[in-house]
Amino acid sequence: MAGVTVLYTGPYKYHKNQHKRRNILSLALVALLCLASYFLGIWQHSRSATSSSFSTIFTAITCKQGPITTPPSSLVASSLDFTAHHTADETPVVSGSTKRFRPCDLKFSEYTPCEDRDRSLKFPRDRLIYRERHCPAKKELLKCLIPAPHGYRNPFPWPASRGMAWFANVPHKELTVEKAVQNWIRVDGDKFRFPGGGTTFPDGADAYIDDIDQLVSLRDGSIRTALDTGCGVASWGAYLLSRNITTMSFAPRDSHEAQVQFALERGVPAMIGVLASNRLPYPSRAFDMAHCSRCLIPWHLYDGLFLIEVDRVLRPGGYWILSGPPIHWKRHWKGWERTKEDLNEEQTALEKVAESLCWKKIKEQGDIAIWQKPFNHMDCKVSKKQIQLLNFCAVQNPDAAWYNKMETCITPLPEVSSKSQVAGGQLKKWPERLTAVPPRISSGSLKGVTADMFLKDTELWKRRVGYYKTLINQLGQKGRYRNLLDMNAQFGGFAAALIDDPVWVMNMVPTIAKVNTLGAIYERGLIGSYQDWCEAMSTYPRTYDLLHADSIFTLYKDRCDMEDILLEMDRILRPEGTVIFRDDVDTLVKIKSISDGMRWDSQIVDHEDGPLKREKLLLVVKTYWTAQDQ
Repeated sequence: MAGVTVLYTGPYKYHKNQHKRRNILSLALVALLCLASYFLGIWQHSRSATSSSFSTIFTAITCKQGPITTPPSSLVASSLDFTAHHTADETPVVSGSTKRFRPCDLKFSEYTPCEDRDRSLKFPRDRLIYRERHCPAKKELLKCLIPAPHGYRNPFPWPASRGMAWFANVPHKELTVEKAVQNWIRVDGDKFRFPGGGTTFPDGADAYIDDIDQLVSLRDGSIRTALDTGCGVASWGAYLLSRNITTMSFAPRDSHEAQVQFALERGVPAMIGVLASNRLPYPSRAFDMAHCSRCLIPWHLYDGLFLIEVDRVLRPGGYWILSGPPIHWKRHWKGWERTKEDLNEEQTALEKVAESLCWKKIKEQGDIAIWQKPFNHMDCKVSKKQIQLLNFCAVQNPDAAWYNKMETCITPLPEVSSKSQVAGGQLKKWPERLTAVPPRISSGSLKGVTADMFLKDTELWKRRVGYYKTLINQLGQKGRYRNLLDMNAQFGGFAAALIDDPVWVMNMVPTIAKVNTLGAIYERGLIGSYQDWCEAMSTYPRTYDLLHADSIFTLYKDRCDMEDILLEMDRILRPEGTVIFRDDVDTLVKIKSISDGMRWDSQIVDHEDGPLKREKLLLVVKTYWTAQDQ
């Protein structure tokens, strides 16, 4: 038996050893191929990403799965510092192989590329056309980093910021002198104080809003979005926030230096803008209420052109509120230093324009007058046949509002089958409006978008924002962030998911987006604007705490330089501000290779669904530095 055993084990051992050798050779070959694949991947990216770019990308490549994986959130939290410190101990060191962007001259500290004062003087002064957007040509674009002024400090947290700001951040005293009697703003040591006053509300914005509330209910949820034309330092919008009303405030960059900048320092939504020749960059039927408090806009001139534009962006049944000249002129004409005849003529012309728009004047009490836009145009179309004042516009896209010219005709509301119907669909009251399917979607007005897609998108962004908060713990804490910008808002899901946090989000819809969703965003009770990211945004430097860039560079691929978009993002981002990029990993590596030279600290991390997804996140913190640190 023993001999037989020997005869059988000999060949078995031979074949077993041979099989082991083959396995070892196979494993060695596989390992060699994996290693070659790894170095090939590094070589392929070497032209667009520096070695320092990859030092923070924890790369693991397996021959079986093949994705680029990144560190878990626990590593990110220890790698990036999202807290605000107000000062900087050192200037960040950037790899010598990375293109390093130099600081711009201090004179550009408040540079607004598309509202540059020197360039504006080349354009007509008629109707303030020279104060509209006039962006620089490509050869004029700055290739440097806009510096913060010496002594810059992170703004006060909300709600303290509503009443104060650091003087060093916006070092302008002009308004404190010009508007001293009106209680707009005053200097208090190293701070500005905002008492809440205004030209026509010397008792404060809160008391003024209470007066409006006596005429039109501001607390039942039917009014959620408002537009403030010629907003000053945006005290009206600031105090409406406590009534759950979000206001888009705008004013030109004019002799009232930095009024929009003050508004944003206070943590209040605002943009640089003017009524001149172009439509406002908002869709039709966007706002529940529009407001002018001695905003110096000549509503009665140019065949009522400016009031016609307000009508376009007002929702059916929306309100227009006017205080100041010419309202109650019989009492104030001496103080306004105008003649009775002049003021009477202005009010008569104004009333005529409002009537031609089929508005109904519902209240005039004290210094406030309120008109209401009709809920539909059935009666208006009948009256137009009898009274030839303003005609309805011919076929047009009422939502087109990016360098589109205003017209002296009424933007027609969607058709209705009865006088009791609300054109375009009845909106829910706030807060139900936020999660209800917007009428533009439920009616099929947005091609290819269904109610089911919208509802799934809402849930998706709740999950994504929850994931963001695990990566950036300060995002879930009060006071760290206030002004947020979503550069590619789609349906506004990012903003909706943050609605219970003490932040507000400016929802930007790119002009090249396949579907124009901005109208649906407004129907949710959110605010935003159109934007072409090949151009600068109409805002001051250092006005946002956090930028959210979802697939923005994939969208703009081959349309304009990635570098120029990143430099614009740096301009509008506050020191120690945060950026969340979401895009394909190859795109993020290219972004990082550029941003490493912009005094940004960054880290690529995995998608919320894990490392196998090519879409990943690039988290950025802009380092603190000022003009003195150059």
